[in-house]
Amino acid sequence: MPVSQLLSLCFLILLIGIVACQPEKKRIVFFGDSITQAGNEPGGYIDLLRQQMDTSRYELIGAGISGNKVPDLQGRVQEDVLSHKPDVVLIYIGINDVWHFYKFEGTTGTEKSVYEAGLKDLIQTITATGSEVILATPTVIGEDPDSQDETNQRLVEYAEVVRQVANETNTPLCDLRTNISEYLRANNLSKQYEGILTGDGVHMNRKGNQFLADQFKSCIL
Repeated sequence: MPVSQLLSLCFLILLIGIVACQPEKKRIVFFGDSITQAGNEPGGYIDLLRQQMDTSRYELIGAGISGNKVPDLQGRVQEDVLSHKPDVVLIYIGINDVWHFYKFEGTTGTEKSVYEAGLKDLIQTITATGSEVILATPTVIGEDPDSQDETNQRLVEYAEVVRQVANETNTPLCDLRTNISEYLRANNLSKQYEGILTGDGVHMNRKGNQFLADQFKSCIL
């Protein structure tokens, strides 16, 4: 064999070996509503995570749609999540399931029993494919976590449903509600409805997106 062909063969073998030794990326899908949809945009929490995490080891996919509730996620889990063949699916849903009882004419929230059953169905559907699920508790509707407002009190109950589902199904939990409440108690002494971590009491501002990025990073790694 001519020397030039031998060198080409050696280079090809070396290249194949390098490619074969490269670890596969861990694919993580963030599944949720408008907070997640915005999180996939520049400056959003998923975008910030991409900047902070090793992109040779992790692929982060945003699958958030504005206005979504648990039943919406059940309806699109195959097309928007499982089609990506994810290693991990992080389910962050619940704000609209509560908020739509009180806001937005022509919409309604999700009854607690339906919310619970929907979460369990999503976990079963996703884990049946071999993917791991991480559940996240819903964050805030108004930035006073101790408000006696009916909307906030109902959100407290739905966050507890997520914790119970995580415990019953042995699913890892990212307890955003507990952690954001602790932060707001320390940093929102005037009990503002918005302006600390959100722009409107629900959707994250710059600081809020960084807060979520930090929370999710600790839950993923």
